[in-house]
Amino acid sequence: MSAQLVSHRLAAGVREILAPQVARAVEAARPEVRGRVSGIVGLSVEVSGLEAAVGETVRLGDERYSIPAEVVAAEGSRLRCLPLGHLTGLAAGAPAVAVRRPSDVPVGPALLGRVVDALGNPLDGGPPLHTAPRGPLHATPPPAMTRGRVDAPLSLGVRALDTLVPAGRGQRFGIFAGSGVGKSSLLSMIARGTSADVSVLALVGERGREVREFLEDDLGPEGLARSVVVIATSDEAPVLRLRASLTATTVAESFRDMGADCVLMMDSLTRVAMAQREIGLSVGEPPATRGYPPSVFALMPRLLERAGPGVTGSITGIYTVLVDGDDHNEPIADNARSILDGHVVLDRRLATAGHFPTIDVLESVSRVAGRVTTPEQKSAATALRRVMAAHRDAKELIDVGAYQPGANPEVDAAVAQLPAINAFLRQDIHDITPAPQAWAQLQQLVSTFGGVR
Repeated sequence: MSAQLVSHRLAAGVREILAPQVARAVEAARPEVRGRVSGIVGLSVEVSGLEAAVGETVRLGDERYSIPAEVVAAEGSRLRCLPLGHLTGLAAGAPAVAVRRPSDVPVGPALLGRVVDALGNPLDGGPPLHTAPRGPLHATPPPAMTRGRVDAPLSLGVRALDTLVPAGRGQRFGIFAGSGVGKSSLLSMIARGTSADVSVLALVGERGREVREFLEDDLGPEGLARSVVVIATSDEAPVLRLRASLTATTVAESFRDMGADCVLMMDSLTRVAMAQREIGLSVGEPPATRGYPPSVFALMPRLLERAGPGVTGSITGIYTVLVDGDDHNEPIADNARSILDGHVVLDRRLATAGHFPTIDVLESVSRVAGRVTTPEQKSAATALRRVMAAHRDAKELIDVGAYQPGANPEVDAAVAQLPAINAFLRQDIHDITPAPQAWAQLQQLVSTFGGVR
């Protein structure tokens, strides 16, 4: 080997070794440009004399009081920023400095069993995550033609879901319900019972009192051990509530890119939309449908499309949707239903009757059911749906004694087997049923319907 070639390779190796150090030195030597806070109105802060892009972070204030903020709009030489905290203590004229680093959060296996905030900082008293790899907060979804297909079932541990609303690996579906109908309890069952490798939970806009109860009572140590929990309570700034959804999605993407099958559960998508509404209105967006600005309806597909199958691995997205006044056609619910691959409807009447989980199986639909079930399984699920639908249609006649036995075989089967049907659909929150066992129980139940198929 010639001396010139050896010298060239040595020089290349030295450059490669020194490149990170040189980059840090250049960054440290860059002159610090300071702007100032020129106005504070509502939730937004106006900064002048500073250059920064939308999505970057700026630090507002001085050594007495300092707070990070995210740039959400730019107009001429002025920036509109929303603080990642409360504005108390910040005054007009305070200095503003751009933080020259991308928006990222810690990701990877180091987060398993951890509880973090919207910025990726630990909330569980555990060690810091400084050495964990970091992932971009605003990633793009995989190209459509490189994604895998949703063609394999994913067991959730809930009989009513695994048989009548079956989920596929990489599917995205919503749980639609009003307040207090059992959304969080159902999510905790799925987190403990799913056959996925990893669960990532985002609790967005939850009451602070309920967070610890959910972690200790509903999720439990066995569920938390293979989960990552991201929390932004209802009293936190809207930017943090929005960031919590992005942080959880970024963490789930890191496991998907490692080839794992991950379940991403977000409670709730409606509160993410409400946080974006606060942000949009604060920077001057016009209110549109029911006060939601256009940016809300642009955000939802960008966020939801990041879930799903990847080139390797998958993210099964489960999003709760808090319907306004039990109106399942309100704007956020209607828009989410049009994007997602299925919807599970929870019924308040079932909740008041002590029926848990409160799943209205006749109103719930999985758009991938035909691709993740066998013909025998599909036939059994269809038979149960037909019997339940016949009983629903004839319920008033049955209640007043006007139905004549023998008039409809499906109604007869429903009346005879109603206790068994309800027993199959009911499930204690701590009872996890594997999918093969659930299908066997359904086949046994359907066999008692006689000739109904």
